[in-house]
Amino acid sequence: MWLSTLLIGTVRLLVGATPRWIGSAPTDAQRIYFANHTSHIDTVALWSALPPALRARTHPVAAADYWGTSRLKRYIVLRGLNAVLIDRSRTDPNADPLQPLYEVLEQGDSLIIFPEGTRQYEPLPGPFKSGLFHLAERCPQVELIPVYLENLNRSMPKGSFMPVPIASTVRFGAPLQRIANEDKHAFLNRARDAVIGVSK
Repeated sequence: MWLSTLLIGTVRLLVGATPRWIGSAPTDAQRIYFANHTSHIDTVALWSALPPALRARTHPVAAADYWGTSRLKRYIVLRGLNAVLIDRSRTDPNADPLQPLYEVLEQGDSLIIFPEGTRQYEPLPGPFKSGLFHLAERCPQVELIPVYLENLNRSMPKGSFMPVPIASTVRFGAPLQRIANEDKHAFLNRARDAVIGVSK
């Protein structure tokens, strides 16, 4: 689609977003790519770093309270990025905000998520929220790939509105292995450490 091509071309021109497959390789395996989050460019950079065949089956996760607030934003994120929206505000207390993500995984597609839940000022990730844990528990067949987005915090950090051209890389790490009966806190700390490990 023309919008996807425009978004990918613009991000590559501005920041490069060069993929580096360090501990894994681009394959047809169903995956959850989880990454640090410092910039509005993060989603497009990670998505564009995937080969086209994988990109077509990979859905970035976007917050409905931001990307669903206007027709233009919804068009960009849904049509341009093939994203799936989740309700972070939980307007319905009986609804599971992760249900749209379960449905994507159950149909065999992959996800891109930012487990911190919002953009951070620091390049290394802060504490992870529980969503990644619940997705991993619900769908144990899905590979968990840590990703470190390098330099995007310098291109368009939280609070800025115009990107600064700068070379960046998208570093894909080795799959995070499951540990039987691992509790949520230990899993999330280990997942965060995996992202930090790919940054080195």
